[in-house]
Amino acid sequence: MTSTQESDAIALWTDVLSLLAERGLPAPTLAMLRSCKAVSFDGERLVVSTNMGFAQRKIAEQTPVIEECLEQAAFQHVTFEVALSHDTSPHPVETGSEMTREEVGRINARESAVAAQEPPAAAPQTMPATTTARPSRPVVAKAAASAPKEQSDFAKEEIDPADSKLTFDRFVSGEENEFAFDAAKQVANGENKSYNPLFIYGKSGLGKTHLLRAIQNYIAQNDPSRLCVYRTGTEFVDDYVSAMNVGDTPAKAALVRNYQNVDVLIIDDIQNMRRAAGTISFFFETYNALMSHGKQIVLAADRSPSQLGMGDSKFDERETSRMDSGVTVSIQVPDYELKLKLINNFYDMMKQDAVREHVPGMTGTISEDDRKLMAERSGTNIRIIEGFVHTCLITASRKERQGEKIGREDIIKIANAKWPTGQKTISVEQIQKAVEAYYDVSHMDLVGSKRNKELMEPRHVAVWLTRELTDNTLADIGKKFGGRSHATVKHSIYWVDKTRKEDRMFQDRVQTLQDSITDNR
Repeated sequence: MTSTQESDAIALWTDVLSLLAERGLPAPTLAMLRSCKAVSFDGERLVVSTNMGFAQRKIAEQTPVIEECLEQAAFQHVTFEVALSHDTSPHPVETGSEMTREEVGRINARESAVAAQEPPAAAPQTMPATTTARPSRPVVAKAAASAPKEQSDFAKEEIDPADSKLTFDRFVSGEENEFAFDAAKQVANGENKSYNPLFIYGKSGLGKTHLLRAIQNYIAQNDPSRLCVYRTGTEFVDDYVSAMNVGDTPAKAALVRNYQNVDVLIIDDIQNMRRAAGTISFFFETYNALMSHGKQIVLAADRSPSQLGMGDSKFDERETSRMDSGVTVSIQVPDYELKLKLINNFYDMMKQDAVREHVPGMTGTISEDDRKLMAERSGTNIRIIEGFVHTCLITASRKERQGEKIGREDIIKIANAKWPTGQKTISVEQIQKAVEAYYDVSHMDLVGSKRNKELMEPRHVAVWLTRELTDNTLADIGKKFGGRSHATVKHSIYWVDKTRKEDRMFQDRVQTLQDSITDNR
C-alpha cells in the first residue's frame, strides 16, 4: 500500500464521517465509526479497520448508508470494507466536520514522528477473559510520562478487597453492554487514545461501576507503573471542599498535585457534581491538564452528557460537549437472556467464592429450571439481581440441611420481596411533572398548543408513558393533554414506539424516565 492510498483513505473517511453525522446516526454508532482507522483507498474500495470484533459487526451492518456517503463524497460508487485488525499503532485523530484534511495530516505526521523515537515496548501480558494481549501504551501518554513529574498522594492508596473482585473476567456481557465492555478493556490496555474521554452512562445498577473498577484493577495488576485513581463524584466534591476549607495555599497546591499527576482518572456518578459550581470548575481544570499531557479520563453517569446539561444542572453546554468529545457509550437494561446469564454467573461465582473463602451456608443447589424462573421473575437492577441470587442460594442451602429442596413458591416469594407489586397507582400528574423536569419544559408548554420542535419529543413521550403506566383510555389521556384528539394521542404512541426501535439513545432516555417514575412510586 502506498502513502498516497493511505492519505487518500484518511481524507475520504474524514468526509464520510461528516456526512454520516449529518444523517443523524445514533451516537454509539458514530463513536464506533470514529474509532476506526482509515487503511487504504485504491479508487474503488475504501478499507477501514477496528480492533474490536463487536464494533466490526455493528459497523458492517451500516455498509449501505456508508456506501451512500462514500458515493456522495467521492462522486463515484465506492465499496466499503471494515477489517478486524490487531494493529495497536495510534489511530488517526477522531475526525469531525470541524477538522480540515490538512489538520488531520499534520496531526498524524506529528504522531508518526513521536512514534519513531519511542523505545521498544515490553513483552505483552494477557488480558483476562475475551480480550487480546496488552500492547504498548499510546504514544502521547508514554511521551508525557517520560517527563519528570511530582508524586501524587493517591499512589499510596490501596484497592479495597471487595472492589478488587470487580474484574473483567467476572463481568457478564451481552448485547446491552458489549460496546461499553469492549471500550473499557481498550482503555485498560491503553490501546486506543481516541477513547478519551470514555463516558459510560445508564441507569443505576446496570454495571457501570463494575467496568470502572475493572479498569482500575486491570491496570493495578498488569501495569502498576500507570497510576489509576477511582473517585465518585461525591468523593471528588469532598476532596475539593476539604482543601478549600483549610484555606491555605499548601492544601490547594496538594489538591492540584494529587489530581494532575495521575495517568488514568476515573470519576463515577459525575452527575453528583452538578450543583457544585466550584468543584466543576476545578474538575475541568484537572480535565484540561490531564488531556493536554495525553492522560486518560473515564467518566460515568446515570444519564448522557447532553442530559447532564438539562434542568437545574450547573453543567453548561461547553462542559457537557467536552465530556462528550471522546467515546460515549450506554449500558441498557438487561433482557431475559442477559438476566439468565447474570443469574447463572452469580450462582457459580458465589459457590466458588464460598468454597475458596470458607463461607458456610452456600452449598445449596438451584436447578436450571428454577434459575430460568428466577430470570422471569427478576427486575432489571443488576445489583438487586445479585442479592436475589444470594438470598435464593442461602434458602436452597437451608432447605437442603432440612432434607428439602428450594421450590417455585420459595423463589416467587423471594422475588416478590425484592420487586414488590401492588404499590400505589401512578397518576398522569406525576408523569407530566417527571417529563417536565427531565426535559426542562413548563406544564403549559407540555399540554398547550405550541408546535415548537423542541416540545415534540417531551409531549409524545409524556403521552406514551401515560398509556404505559396508567389505565386511562386514549380519550382520557387526550383530555389531560390539553384536549387532544383520539387520533393525536394514537400518533404520539405510534411515534414513540417507532423511534424506540430505531434509536437506541432515545430508547435509553425513555427507559431512564420511566424507571425514575416507577422507582419513586
